[in-house]
Amino acid sequence: MSVNRPALVQLFPLPFPDIGQRLADHFDIIELWRESDPQQAVAGRQNDVAVLLTSALGSTPAELIDRFPRLKAICSLGVGYDSIDVRHAQQKGIQVSNTPDVLNDCVADLAFGLLLATARRLGHAERYVRSNQWGGGAPFPLGVKVSHKKLGIVGLGRIGMAIAQRASGFDMEIRYHNRNVRNDVDYAYEPTLIGLAEWADFLVVATVGGPSTRRLIDGTVLKALGPDGAIINISRGSVIDEQALVDALSTGGLGGAGLDVYEDEPNVPDALKSLDNVVLLPHIASATTETRRAMAQLVVDNAEAVATRGKVLTPVPVL
Repeated sequence: MSVNRPALVQLFPLPFPDIGQRLADHFDIIELWRESDPQQAVAGRQNDVAVLLTSALGSTPAELIDRFPRLKAICSLGVGYDSIDVRHAQQKGIQVSNTPDVLNDCVADLAFGLLLATARRLGHAERYVRSNQWGGGAPFPLGVKVSHKKLGIVGLGRIGMAIAQRASGFDMEIRYHNRNVRNDVDYAYEPTLIGLAEWADFLVVATVGGPSTRRLIDGTVLKALGPDGAIINISRGSVIDEQALVDALSTGGLGGAGLDVYEDEPNVPDALKSLDNVVLLPHIASATTETRRAMAQLVVDNAEAVATRGKVLTPVPVL
């Protein structure tokens, strides 16, 4: 490694390593995820590090940021940035970028897939067939119709809009709840979560994670959604009070749930695993070849832009 070049600390392996090869044209790459002794790997290089390459599923706390006095940018793979201490970085003049837009379609596709799977009990139905119950006793329980139903969206951002577009193909009535009303959409705005939950047949959570939305969906909201309602979460597990969700589902207070995210990933409560009115996925909303490649391309583009023009391409909002 040359001390005359800036260093880039890579905290995780890129899903497509070939995409990251061009970073070597601009940086000395320190692949921290490969190191048995990360402290030793950066010893003597702290002042050289200009970029941290991180992931929305990892952790980039203030303590890590402060180890690199000349850090210019934190480039994250993923749309969420609640795992990064963005405020701390921005207060130090460090840019933070994410990979928005390139994953909207796949996340929205999966959200609607979860909605269909939850309403029509697809996971339960597959287990019913695999365990040879079909034709051998109790009939399979009826599901719930999706077309022409009422869909409430919590967080009408880019992904929320993509979900709404898909729902329109099923002739669903759509309302949403945001911090603020949007004047550029025709969907009806519900000023309270309780009001949205009371109205909706299905509630899709597509808001940001982090302290501001922690347990935003609590027992009161789930009770308002009710025994005939279902909730779908493709945002962050922290947005739903998980114990309240378990209680509502197990007692019949909530009709169903489709979950791609959890409070303590990859640990999923056994109580959820035991319920047939829940569809459980391993945080795979953006996990397609096309989308993960586009995300890897954008995170590398952001890091390269720091080297060539001093600014990231897709900065996160100032907190």
